[in-house]
Amino acid sequence: MRSVYGVLGWGIIALGILHMAATPRALTVSAVWFFSGGIAMVLTGALNLLRRTYGGTAPGLRWFCVGTNAAMTAFAAVAGWVGRASVAELATIAGWMGATTVLSLMRSTAGAAGTQKAV
Repeated sequence: MRSVYGVLGWGIIALGILHMAATPRALTVSAVWFFSGGIAMVLTGALNLLRRTYGGTAPGLRWFCVGTNAAMTAFAAVAGWVGRASVAELATIAGWMGATTVLSLMRSTAGAAGTQKAV
């Protein structure tokens, strides 16, 4: 499960980078907010990778990660609905974030205390 959790974390980072790259070039308020969504995704993915590696020695990281993932899942669902995303798009993004939320709840996906490895 730790491997799947790692893939999901890196996938969120990749989606965030793609989101930032797709930002319209005109410097408008909408473009800044769009870019900030990508930043939030990259930071969420990084937080999950931190929990995967250091969760055994930093148990508080688990609940912070769960809260962040739940909020990002809800936000992704609302943003998809408001943005009129297709069912496939909405299912992909909300499903990816939802799966990450579920795995962040599992103690087995966190690194064991004293056995941290580079991600």
